[in-house]
Amino acid sequence: MSTQQTSTPKPPVTNDDEIDLLALAKTFWKGRKTILRTILIAGIFGVIIALLSPKEYTATTTIVPQTSSSTNKLGGLSSLAAMAGFNLDNASSGEILSPTVYPEIVSSAPFQLDLMNLPFTFSEVNHPVSLYEYYSEISKPGVLSLIGKYTIGLPGVILSAIKGDNEPKTITENKGPIALTKKQEKVRKMIAEQVTINLDTKQGFITLQAAFPEALLSAQVADQARELLQKYITRFKIEKASDKLAFIEQRYQEKKKEFEKAQSKLAYFNDQNKNVTSAVARTEEVRLQGDYTIAMNVYNELAKQLEQAKIQVKEETPVFSILEPAMVPREKSKPKKGIIVAIWIFLGGIIGVGVVFGKEFMKEVKKRWNETA
Repeated sequence: MSTQQTSTPKPPVTNDDEIDLLALAKTFWKGRKTILRTILIAGIFGVIIALLSPKEYTATTTIVPQTSSSTNKLGGLSSLAAMAGFNLDNASSGEILSPTVYPEIVSSAPFQLDLMNLPFTFSEVNHPVSLYEYYSEISKPGVLSLIGKYTIGLPGVILSAIKGDNEPKTITENKGPIALTKKQEKVRKMIAEQVTINLDTKQGFITLQAAFPEALLSAQVADQARELLQKYITRFKIEKASDKLAFIEQRYQEKKKEFEKAQSKLAYFNDQNKNVTSAVARTEEVRLQGDYTIAMNVYNELAKQLEQAKIQVKEETPVFSILEPAMVPREKSKPKKGIIVAIWIFLGGIIGVGVVFGKEFMKEVKKRWNETA
């Protein structure tokens, strides 16, 4: 008896990817109202934030520091000065302050203190006031700032109230430590965020940017920050030469008095001893003449060194070329309302999708939990 083998039909092959995509599409479709609702709510929040965000105008100024060697600038003047007894070779050996140090200068506390104490024009005030006075006494915080202060920043407000307002005395001198008050530190941090410097090492450009709520104010701050930066760089660059000049000038004034005194003594002695031929008188004359000669030589040498020091200070003073002066911006740089709304809509979509899939996941978890119970 022959046995006939019967083959059982195989189940149709299904593609897991197609099933997953189909289930995904169904999940999206079921939760479409939730997703659209979260997108709408997030879009409304985005519009509110975009409308309440403070306006900001950005002004820029571009400068180029001249870092060429002073020897090239002197040219043939050194040989001509040598004929007159002056040596300009030493005056042309000044060191060049690297432009990479400029951002450190702008972010330093002394620079920011000087900048915050300069007077500027504000639309709300009928007379020029400093940034420190305006932002610590006149300016009022915006709606978003108040919301953030009394929501996320509420613990900090409570701690500040508990600690009290024990502010240190203000010390803004160059020598010794600098102690900032809370108001000064607040304005300094604001300046650090709103006044920035960008250094193009390849092209050698230095761009200063100032971003403030008023267009005219941003241009004023950018221009004053540029001038202040030039003063700081100049002071650092010629500090050594200036100290040398001050030292030589002090010695020059001392030796000038000694020379004039020796000159007067010699002249007085000659007037009083015109017809005297004694050896004592001649010896005293020789002594006075020697003192006069020494004083004159030292005085003349210091006069030469004084002129060299003055030339060195002038030669080491850096020169800046302003490629682009600070201009009053016509359009605000912030807020970008369209970008803000788009970001919030995108976040709302992500949150909505997360909520929909979270609900489906919790349903699956509950279902398996009940099956295993």
